[in-house]
Amino acid sequence: MSDDDTLEDQRHLRLRRAANPRRATPDDARTIARLFAAAFATDPVMDYISRPGPKRAVGLERFFYWLLSVRAIPFGQVWMAEDASVAATWLPPDVPATAGGFFDQLKLLPMFLRLCGFPRLGRGQAIADAMEKNHPHAPHFYLAFIATAPRFQGLGLGSALMDATLKKVDEAGAAAYLENSNPKNARLYERSGFVRQNNIAPKGAPPLIAMWRDARQGSSSLSQ
Repeated sequence: MSDDDTLEDQRHLRLRRAANPRRATPDDARTIARLFAAAFATDPVMDYISRPGPKRAVGLERFFYWLLSVRAIPFGQVWMAEDASVAATWLPPDVPATAGGFFDQLKLLPMFLRLCGFPRLGRGQAIADAMEKNHPHAPHFYLAFIATAPRFQGLGLGSALMDATLKKVDEAGAAAYLENSNPKNARLYERSGFVRQNNIAPKGAPPLIAMWRDARQGSSSLSQ
């Protein structure tokens, strides 16, 4: 067997794993946080709000760990390939997209300071405000983040996981929503049935494109 055959076999194995994801548990939070931190390190919007320099990686990982462990995994809609090469964070329709009121937000200030630093804290707040202001009121599943580990990008793993998780959304007969922070991902989302609505980014920020996918007929639910 040639090296090319071995690489192709590995690719097919990873694609099968991405197409048959498992539900993440609290024990997976740190692993997925590292995956997201690496994948979003050069994302245009994350690059805009995150502090520059060597502390960025730590700030990103802590932010994603909080998001996963507190805001997402407890609701059972974080999905990952068994080898942790790709993961997606969804929030179901009955979960608020933001983390509570003023005092809840205040408790998160140290984490956001680690992510943004003082000079970019205003940028982070402006992005968060824009996302909250423009978030749809109609019931939907919200795709907060989907990412492939940098060393495995370009193999189609993101598409495989997207298709697998959207099948579950369709079984629930639900709509779906996301904000696209990277123009490179537009084709993936459009191929999956998401339609561009508008750029919700505040003035001076990179584009942040709201995208909606209408509900499709289904017969069961994401909990299966």
